[in-house]
Amino acid sequence: MTWPPRVLGLALVWALLATVGPALAFDPDEAYQKGTRILSLEAGGGAQHNLDGQDVQTGLDLWYAGVRASLLPFQPLGNGLLHGALEIGLEPVYQRYTEPVTAFYAGLGLVGRYHFLSFGRVVPYVEIAGAAGATDLRVREIRSEFAFWLAGGLGASIFITDHTAIYAGYRLVHMSNGNTETPNRGFEAHTGLAGVSFFFK
Repeated sequence: MTWPPRVLGLALVWALLATVGPALAFDPDEAYQKGTRILSLEAGGGAQHNLDGQDVQTGLDLWYAGVRASLLPFQPLGNGLLHGALEIGLEPVYQRYTEPVTAFYAGLGLVGRYHFLSFGRVVPYVEIAGAAGATDLRVREIRSEFAFWLAGGLGASIFITDHTAIYAGYRLVHMSNGNTETPNRGFEAHTGLAGVSFFFK
């Protein structure tokens, strides 16, 4: 007797799920308990975006990297799709400009992430971040030795073990010097990022 391919495919999927089901058992509320510490390593990159419609822009390409030490100060909160946990962390950030000029930014930032815990091992998040630091970037948008690095974005983590997650996301990055020097037109960049987080009780 020959089984139709659709039946064989469904049988294979069922067999795989039956095998890995126990291994996939995961409680996000347990991972995101109050007092949990998180160490994250991440990197990202992208390009300047003419968000404010200027006639001329430098067209910067950049990448950045950071190491974030975080704490979960509260128990998971909220209900339904908004059920989640707040992460607050400190992150040294290094940003490198590669085109059309070579320059750097280095600062210390505060990061807040809200993780949505209703989807099992896949944990979406939204975030905001802000840093202050030093730079040697000298372009039409900004010329100063001091700059603010601001970012907002969203993404998702996937737990590969009960205490380790990989993540990827999108960030809109803004750079300016807060009018401490001129010029201070500032600029924005669309960026993607990826990282890994380790959870410690």
